Amino acid sequence: MALGTLGTTGRPMAEINMIPLIDVMLVLLVIFIVTAPLFTHAVKLELPQATSQPNISQRDHVEVAVQHDGQIYWNGQPVTAQELEQYAAQLAASASTTEIHLKGDNAVPYGEMARVLSMLARQGLSHIGFVTDPGNDP
Repeated sequence: MALGTLGTTGRPMAEINMIPLIDVMLVLLVIFIVTAPLFTHAVKLELPQATSQPNISQRDHVEVAVQHDGQIYWNGQPVTAQELEQYAAQLAASASTTEIHLKGDNAVPYGEMARVLSMLARQGLSHIGFVTDPGNDP
């Protein structure tokens, strides 16, 4: 905004000087014209086309359940700790990639679950997962 006197009236002149604004606009326009082709530059790649079907096959699994009284179940059948160790050794020798689903009710002590888990891991079974029932949480 330029302030000054206009002729002989002595009143200040209050008008916007448009020339600097137009100069800035033209400089920005030139910058955008120069840089616009750089944004559209692309590297053309020929990517390989892959076709495959999803692998939906489910692994075999064995359910090991531990009750609060210490009773252990192998696929629903009650077993002792020695029998569980034998079954785990046989399973590890024949199919070590079989998944083990380890279940326990809310009252099972942590030590009992840890003992069964470590025994299964000692036999070479590494695909062990915990099965929980969210409906029974307190």
